[in-house]
Amino acid sequence: MRRLAYLGLLSLLISAPAWAQVAGAAQAKTTVNPKDGLTYVWIPPGTFQMGCSPNDSECGNSERPTHSVTLTKGFWIGQTPVTQAAYKKVVGSNPSDFQGDQLPVEAVTWNDAKAYCERVDMRLPTEAEWEYAARGGSASARYGSLDSIAWYGANSENTTHEVARKQANGYGLYDMLGNVWEWVADWYGPYDSASAVDPKGPLNGQLRVLRGDVWDMDASGVRASARSKALPGEHFDSWHAVGIRCVGN
Repeated sequence: MRRLAYLGLLSLLISAPAWAQVAGAAQAKTTVNPKDGLTYVWIPPGTFQMGCSPNDSECGNSERPTHSVTLTKGFWIGQTPVTQAAYKKVVGSNPSDFQGDQLPVEAVTWNDAKAYCERVDMRLPTEAEWEYAARGGSASARYGSLDSIAWYGANSENTTHEVARKQANGYGLYDMLGNVWEWVADWYGPYDSASAVDPKGPLNGQLRVLRGDVWDMDASGVRASARSKALPGEHFDSWHAVGIRCVGN
Protein backbone atom coordinates (compact mmCIF):
# COMPACT_ATOMS: atom_id res chain seq x y z
CA MET A 1 0.00 0.00 0.00
CA ARG A 2 2.80 2.42 0.90
CA ARG A 3 4.56 1.56 -2.38
CA LEU A 4 1.36 2.26 -4.36
CA ALA A 5 0.92 5.62 -2.64
CA TYR A 6 4.54 6.51 -3.37
CA LEU A 7 4.21 5.56 -7.03
CA GLY A 8 1.02 7.62 -7.36
CA LEU A 9 2.74 10.68 -5.91
CA LEU A 10 5.80 10.14 -8.12
CA SER A 11 3.58 9.98 -11.21
CA LEU A 12 1.90 13.25 -10.25
CA LEU A 13 5.21 15.03 -9.70
CA ILE A 14 6.57 13.86 -13.05
CA SER A 15 3.57 15.40 -14.81
CA ALA A 16 3.71 18.67 -12.86
CA PRO A 17 5.61 21.78 -13.94
CA ALA A 18 8.92 22.45 -12.20
CA TRP A 19 7.50 25.00 -9.78
CA ALA A 20 4.89 22.46 -8.61
CA GLN A 21 7.62 20.03 -7.58
CA VAL A 22 9.10 22.62 -5.23
CA ALA A 23 5.99 23.82 -3.41
CA GLY A 24 3.54 21.61 -1.55
CA ALA A 25 4.85 18.39 -3.09
CA ALA A 26 3.93 16.29 -0.05
CA GLN A 27 0.21 16.92 -0.47
CA ALA A 28 0.28 17.29 -4.27
CA LYS A 29 -3.14 18.98 -4.25
CA THR A 30 -2.34 22.69 -4.35
CA THR A 31 0.75 24.68 -5.16
CA VAL A 32 1.77 28.30 -5.59
CA ASN A 33 3.22 29.47 -8.88
CA PRO A 34 6.00 31.92 -7.97
CA LYS A 35 5.65 33.74 -11.27
CA ASP A 36 2.23 35.15 -10.39
CA GLY A 37 1.88 34.23 -6.71
CA LEU A 38 -1.43 32.44 -7.29
CA THR A 39 -2.54 29.08 -5.91
CA TYR A 40 -3.23 26.28 -8.39
CA VAL A 41 -5.24 23.12 -7.69
CA TRP A 42 -4.59 19.66 -9.13
CA ILE A 43 -7.56 18.21 -11.03
CA PRO A 44 -7.38 14.44 -11.62
CA PRO A 45 -8.21 12.86 -15.00
CA GLY A 46 -11.71 11.49 -15.51
CA THR A 47 -14.87 11.20 -17.59
CA PHE A 48 -17.93 13.45 -17.38
CA GLN A 49 -21.04 14.45 -19.28
CA MET A 50 -20.39 17.77 -21.01
CA GLY A 51 -23.27 20.04 -21.95
CA CYS A 52 -26.81 20.27 -20.60
CA SER A 53 -27.11 18.95 -17.07
CA PRO A 54 -29.92 16.51 -16.17
CA ASN A 55 -33.24 18.32 -15.62
CA ASP A 56 -31.75 21.70 -16.51
CA SER A 57 -34.72 23.63 -17.89
CA GLU A 58 -32.57 26.72 -18.58
CA CYS A 59 -30.16 24.95 -20.91
CA GLY A 60 -29.72 26.51 -24.36
CA ASN A 61 -29.27 24.96 -27.80
CA SER A 62 -25.56 25.79 -27.84
CA GLU A 63 -25.12 23.41 -24.88
CA ARG A 64 -26.64 20.45 -26.74
CA PRO A 65 -26.19 17.59 -27.30
CA THR A 66 -24.84 16.39 -23.99
CA HIS A 67 -21.91 14.10 -24.72
CA SER A 68 -19.34 12.02 -22.86
CA VAL A 69 -15.86 13.51 -22.52
CA THR A 70 -12.79 11.76 -21.14
CA LEU A 71 -9.78 13.75 -20.01
CA THR A 72 -6.83 11.37 -19.89
CA LYS A 73 -4.44 13.74 -18.11
CA GLY A 74 -4.84 15.63 -14.89
CA PHE A 75 -4.01 19.33 -14.81
CA TRP A 76 -3.35 22.27 -12.51
CA ILE A 77 -5.89 25.11 -12.62
CA GLY A 78 -6.06 28.46 -10.90
CA GLN A 79 -7.95 28.24 -7.62
CA THR A 80 -9.38 31.67 -8.45
CA PRO A 81 -9.52 33.88 -11.50
CA VAL A 82 -6.30 35.80 -12.07
CA THR A 83 -6.33 38.78 -9.71
CA GLN A 84 -5.34 42.30 -10.61
CA ALA A 85 -2.36 42.04 -8.23
CA ALA A 86 -1.13 38.95 -10.09
CA TYR A 87 -1.68 40.53 -13.49
CA LYS A 88 0.25 43.65 -12.49
CA LYS A 89 3.08 41.50 -11.12
CA VAL A 90 3.43 39.64 -14.42
CA VAL A 91 2.45 42.21 -17.05
CA GLY A 92 3.21 45.49 -15.26
CA SER A 93 -0.16 47.11 -16.00
CA ASN A 94 -3.83 46.72 -15.10
CA PRO A 95 -6.54 47.18 -17.76
CA SER A 96 -9.48 46.58 -15.39
CA ASP A 97 -12.44 48.94 -15.10
CA PHE A 98 -13.13 47.94 -11.49
CA GLN A 99 -9.92 48.53 -9.56
CA GLY A 100 -8.66 46.46 -6.61
CA ASP A 101 -5.74 44.10 -6.09
CA GLN A 102 -7.90 41.11 -5.12
CA LEU A 103 -10.59 41.77 -7.71
CA PRO A 104 -10.37 39.60 -10.82
CA VAL A 105 -8.54 41.24 -13.70
CA GLU A 106 -10.95 42.07 -16.53
CA ALA A 107 -11.12 44.01 -19.78
CA VAL A 108 -8.57 41.61 -21.28
CA THR A 109 -8.76 40.16 -24.77
CA TRP A 110 -8.31 36.47 -25.55
CA ASN A 111 -4.88 37.37 -26.89
CA ASP A 112 -4.03 39.13 -23.60
CA ALA A 113 -5.23 36.10 -21.62
CA LYS A 114 -3.21 33.65 -23.70
CA ALA A 115 -0.09 35.79 -23.37
CA TYR A 116 -0.47 36.06 -19.60
CA CYS A 117 -0.81 32.31 -19.12
CA GLU A 118 2.24 31.66 -21.27
CA ARG A 119 4.28 34.16 -19.24
CA VAL A 120 3.61 32.14 -16.08
CA ASP A 121 4.41 28.81 -17.82
CA MET A 122 0.74 27.88 -18.15
CA ARG A 123 -1.94 27.99 -20.86
CA LEU A 124 -5.63 28.67 -21.27
CA PRO A 125 -7.87 25.69 -20.43
CA THR A 126 -9.71 23.84 -23.14
CA GLU A 127 -13.46 24.25 -22.93
CA ALA A 128 -13.77 20.63 -21.76
CA GLU A 129 -11.15 21.12 -19.04
CA TRP A 130 -12.93 24.26 -17.87
CA GLU A 131 -16.34 22.60 -17.57
CA TYR A 132 -14.92 19.48 -15.92
CA ALA A 133 -13.18 21.66 -13.33
CA ALA A 134 -16.19 23.96 -12.89
CA ARG A 135 -18.51 21.08 -12.11
CA GLY A 136 -16.25 19.95 -9.28
CA GLY A 137 -17.52 16.40 -9.56
CA SER A 138 -21.19 17.42 -9.71
CA ALA A 139 -23.56 16.61 -12.58
CA SER A 140 -25.91 19.45 -11.59
CA ALA A 141 -26.24 22.75 -13.41
CA ARG A 142 -24.66 24.51 -10.41
CA TYR A 143 -22.33 23.14 -7.75
CA GLY A 144 -24.31 24.77 -4.91
CA SER A 145 -27.07 27.27 -4.22
CA LEU A 146 -26.58 30.22 -6.53
CA ASP A 147 -26.26 32.97 -3.92
CA SER A 148 -23.73 30.87 -2.01
CA ILE A 149 -21.40 30.25 -4.95
CA ALA A 150 -21.62 33.18 -7.37
CA TRP A 151 -21.74 36.94 -7.82
CA TYR A 152 -24.40 37.68 -10.44
CA GLY A 153 -27.04 40.27 -11.26
CA ALA A 154 -29.19 39.76 -8.16
CA ASN A 155 -26.44 40.05 -5.54
CA SER A 156 -23.39 41.78 -7.06
CA GLU A 157 -24.52 45.38 -6.44
CA ASN A 158 -23.28 46.33 -9.91
CA THR A 159 -19.62 45.47 -9.46
CA THR A 160 -17.13 42.62 -9.48
CA HIS A 161 -16.01 41.26 -6.10
CA GLU A 162 -12.81 40.05 -4.52
CA VAL A 163 -12.02 36.46 -5.44
CA ALA A 164 -12.72 33.53 -3.09
CA ARG A 165 -15.51 35.29 -1.15
CA LYS A 166 -18.11 32.71 -2.16
CA GLN A 167 -18.30 28.96 -1.57
CA ALA A 168 -15.83 26.77 -3.47
CA ASN A 169 -16.87 23.81 -5.61
CA GLY A 170 -15.99 20.17 -4.94
CA TYR A 171 -12.44 20.65 -6.26
CA GLY A 172 -11.83 23.69 -4.06
CA LEU A 173 -12.15 26.21 -6.91
CA TYR A 174 -13.70 29.64 -6.39
CA ASP A 175 -15.72 31.88 -8.71
CA MET A 176 -16.08 29.30 -11.45
CA LEU A 177 -19.56 30.76 -11.91
CA GLY A 178 -20.29 34.49 -11.87
CA ASN A 179 -18.04 37.48 -11.12
CA VAL A 180 -16.28 37.54 -14.53
CA TRP A 181 -16.45 35.57 -17.73
CA GLU A 182 -13.33 33.51 -18.40
CA TRP A 183 -11.66 32.97 -21.76
CA VAL A 184 -10.90 29.38 -22.78
CA ALA A 185 -8.64 28.13 -25.56
CA ASP A 186 -11.24 26.77 -28.00
CA TRP A 187 -12.73 28.28 -31.10
CA TYR A 188 -16.51 28.41 -30.72
CA GLY A 189 -18.50 25.74 -32.51
CA PRO A 190 -21.45 23.35 -32.13
CA TYR A 191 -21.21 20.18 -30.06
CA ASP A 192 -21.20 16.68 -31.48
CA SER A 193 -23.08 13.79 -29.87
CA ALA A 194 -20.10 11.44 -30.17
CA SER A 195 -17.94 10.65 -27.16
CA ALA A 196 -14.68 12.60 -27.13
CA VAL A 197 -11.22 12.12 -25.63
CA ASP A 198 -9.20 15.23 -24.72
CA PRO A 199 -11.17 17.48 -27.13
CA LYS A 200 -9.71 20.84 -28.15
CA GLY A 201 -12.67 22.24 -30.06
CA PRO A 202 -12.84 23.18 -33.76
CA LEU A 203 -9.60 23.51 -35.73
CA ASN A 204 -10.45 27.07 -36.73
CA GLY A 205 -13.11 29.72 -36.42
CA GLN A 206 -13.76 33.41 -35.84
CA LEU A 207 -14.94 33.47 -32.22
CA ARG A 208 -13.42 32.15 -29.00
CA VAL A 209 -15.41 30.60 -26.16
CA LEU A 210 -16.30 32.39 -22.92
CA ARG A 211 -17.34 30.47 -19.80
CA GLY A 212 -18.66 31.07 -16.30
CA ASP A 213 -20.90 34.11 -16.83
CA VAL A 214 -20.50 37.52 -15.21
CA TRP A 215 -21.57 39.74 -12.30
CA ASP A 216 -24.38 41.57 -14.15
CA MET A 217 -26.26 38.62 -15.68
CA ASP A 218 -29.47 36.99 -14.53
CA ALA A 219 -29.49 33.58 -12.88
CA SER A 220 -30.37 31.62 -16.02
CA GLY A 221 -26.88 32.00 -17.48
CA VAL A 222 -24.93 31.21 -14.32
CA ARG A 223 -24.59 27.47 -14.91
CA ALA A 224 -21.70 25.06 -15.44
CA SER A 225 -22.64 24.26 -19.04
CA ALA A 226 -23.51 27.81 -20.20
CA ARG A 227 -21.45 29.13 -23.11
CA SER A 228 -20.83 32.43 -24.84
CA LYS A 229 -18.45 33.65 -27.53
CA ALA A 230 -16.49 36.71 -28.64
CA LEU A 231 -13.82 37.86 -31.06
CA PRO A 232 -10.34 37.06 -29.68
CA GLY A 233 -9.23 40.67 -30.00
CA GLU A 234 -12.33 42.15 -28.39
CA HIS A 235 -12.08 44.32 -25.27
CA PHE A 236 -15.13 44.36 -23.00
CA ASP A 237 -16.09 47.19 -20.69
CA SER A 238 -17.19 46.54 -17.10
CA TRP A 239 -20.69 45.48 -18.13
CA HIS A 240 -19.30 42.39 -19.77
CA ALA A 241 -16.18 41.78 -17.70
CA VAL A 242 -13.95 39.00 -19.01
CA GLY A 243 -11.01 37.57 -17.08
CA ILE A 244 -8.48 34.73 -17.03
CA ARG A 245 -7.90 31.39 -15.35
CA CYS A 246 -4.81 29.43 -16.39
CA VAL A 247 -4.02 25.72 -16.39
CA GLY A 248 -0.90 23.60 -16.72
CA ASN A 249 0.03 19.91 -16.93
